[in-house]
Amino acid sequence: MKEKRQHGHAPIKTFNLPSKSLGELDPEAASSVITAASDIALVVDRDGKWLGQPWADTVTTECRGKIEELLRDAASKAPARARQVNHPSSRGADVPVAYSAVQVGDEGRVVAVGRDLRSIAALQQRLVEAQQSMERDYWRLRHVETRYRLLFQMAKEAVVLVDSQSLKVVEGNPAATELLGGPNQRIVGRALGESFDAESEKALQSLLIGVRVAGRGEDVRVRLRDADRQFLASASIIRHESTSLFLVRLAPVTSASDGSRPGAALMAQVIDSAPDSFVVTDPEGRILAANAAFVELAQLASEEQARGESLDRWLGRPGVDLNVMISNLRQYGALRLFATTLRDEAGAATEVEISAVSLPRARQPCMGFTIRNVGRRLSADPQQGTRALPRSVEQLTELVGRVPLKDLVREATDRIEQLCIEAALELTRNNRASAAEMLGLSRQSLYVKLRRFGLGDPGDTEE
Repeated sequence: MKEKRQHGHAPIKTFNLPSKSLGELDPEAASSVITAASDIALVVDRDGKWLGQPWADTVTTECRGKIEELLRDAASKAPARARQVNHPSSRGADVPVAYSAVQVGDEGRVVAVGRDLRSIAALQQRLVEAQQSMERDYWRLRHVETRYRLLFQMAKEAVVLVDSQSLKVVEGNPAATELLGGPNQRIVGRALGESFDAESEKALQSLLIGVRVAGRGEDVRVRLRDADRQFLASASIIRHESTSLFLVRLAPVTSASDGSRPGAALMAQVIDSAPDSFVVTDPEGRILAANAAFVELAQLASEEQARGESLDRWLGRPGVDLNVMISNLRQYGALRLFATTLRDEAGAATEVEISAVSLPRARQPCMGFTIRNVGRRLSADPQQGTRALPRSVEQLTELVGRVPLKDLVREATDRIEQLCIEAALELTRNNRASAAEMLGLSRQSLYVKLRRFGLGDPGDTEE
């Protein structure tokens, strides 16, 4: 077998001695070979007629010229050259077929063998879609990178990228270049700590080590080596494949963040050392900071155990007290002498009074709670903090034997229910919505009971 190569196409292989190799091939065997070697096989006359119709009429309009070229090549005994044509389909997409045509016999008949290209076309379509998807993703990433680079360059605060191994600056925005290097100095390739004094350099290293290990670290205050300027340094880690970088931000310490307001540092020290517990929470009641008195009252090992936990964890009525206090703080901004209990880690309960204030417009919105232990005061004054039962309840025992038991129970239940509603109204400072929540009632049910016991105002309406 030898090859004939045509320009721009795969080589066509022909037999060296076809008469010797295929001389004994009968029509049935030839038919089997053609059928096995192709997906489609047609026999047309020299004019291209197939089953009474032109072969060219079975393909799409733009492919009819290719059919004529196949017939001309077959008539001229030229080497077979495959051409792709499309057959229209009633099911939708055209059917692509690659045909080669060869003239056989003396009557000019032409045998056309074709290979179905639909699987290849589907693969090509998937490849094109994948390439388009990759191109769209590429341009989307380019746009995102452009936006973030603009933010990086325009940021007024100094931001630098630092190699996590060498702690050398990899990149910095203009504000960082001006702050750490000056107008004629480069900061890329320099160790980050070179620009700060010895104490600040150690603080920065501790910050970055903590971020590398735990993924985050507490902000540290640093001072420039050649200038008496302080900054608050924060860091986060960026991981990409096998490398990681620190993103370090240097925010100038303003008078507010520096605590330079007269007496601010002294006030913080007094609160931390006060005998009454003091807790700062976020607007949802999660603890941000707590003084030593709270740590002792809750029987904790350190403030870290309380940080991030909900204050509700230690209050006597979980799910009720904190919701009532937060509701009042959002409505009035302050709360005074809210009576409840505080449970320590061992489960012991202590009677406390809580006063609180809300700071929704602070740089970091928060709420402050002062918690005072009133257990000794209550034990010294047995009348304080307790309510005597109504006299009619005390006299119920005298009615035993004269009034049916079910009537006695109903009357005692009504008296206790009235007592509980009065206590809830007092605890919530007559806030009906909070009292209903504390009692586990709907507001409508509470108003019904208030009218029933004569506790509501004449103008009260059900909401």
